[in-house]
Amino acid sequence: MVGCSLLPMLAVAGYRVIAYSRTDRPHTGQAESRTLASAGTGSPADKIADWVCLAPIWKLPEHFSLLSAHGAERIVALSSTSVFTKQHSSDPAEQQTAAKLAHGESELIAWAEAHDVEWVILRPTLIYGKGQDRNIGEIARFIARFGFFPLFGRANGLRQPVHADDVATACAAALRGRGVRNRTYELSGAERLSYRDMVARVYSAMGKRARFIHIPLWLFRAAILCLRVLPRYRHWTAAMAERMNTDLVFEHAEAARDFGFSPRPFRLDQGDLPNT
Repeated sequence: MVGCSLLPMLAVAGYRVIAYSRTDRPHTGQAESRTLASAGTGSPADKIADWVCLAPIWKLPEHFSLLSAHGAERIVALSSTSVFTKQHSSDPAEQQTAAKLAHGESELIAWAEAHDVEWVILRPTLIYGKGQDRNIGEIARFIARFGFFPLFGRANGLRQPVHADDVATACAAALRGRGVRNRTYELSGAERLSYRDMVARVYSAMGKRARFIHIPLWLFRAAILCLRVLPRYRHWTAAMAERMNTDLVFEHAEAARDFGFSPRPFRLDQGDLPNT
């Protein structure tokens, strides 16, 4: 999702772009595609100084040898504010996600400093856009399927959704910003709105009238157990409902100051919605 915007940005900026992925992807004209399985066949002379990691940051340590083999000098990696917001979740799987994010960050920092590699870690909030995300996209699919959306309590916890294109722009800016090194940054959207209002905006973008059903937490838990039988909702948890009334907001002033991060307000268009 972020990569779709980032690759052309880097190409326009004059980078020779090489995209590594787990599977073989067709050449787009903007990047040379390589699979991680064939990474060991590269020439030692094939120096790649600058890297951006869009995969889960806990996967990055598996590929430190690849970075070393190509003479990495600088890396920008995506983490998530979930490292904070899911740390004390009531759901053990979400706690594990937070722990994996924290471990991935610390592993990157330790490796980079041991090998004299500059690092920047970016932590986006709730990413949306291009109809491919598991946040706004999942809400839209639920609405399209059931017509209503369930809320726990007043659902007045604040959110700051950040568009995938703005995250891609931040990655490119952080990569180019040579004065930016060995730092972590939070990336949040320009607008703070309640969880309920965020879902209402999804209804509006879909051309539908908002229909909410307020249900108690015990019923939410039971409903989610039923929903998780369906593959699309397998990752839904009761903890998601609990967070509807929790503020999940972060300042992005440091990112704005250091590399000009300037996110958009939460405005959905048809391109941000999935094909339901």
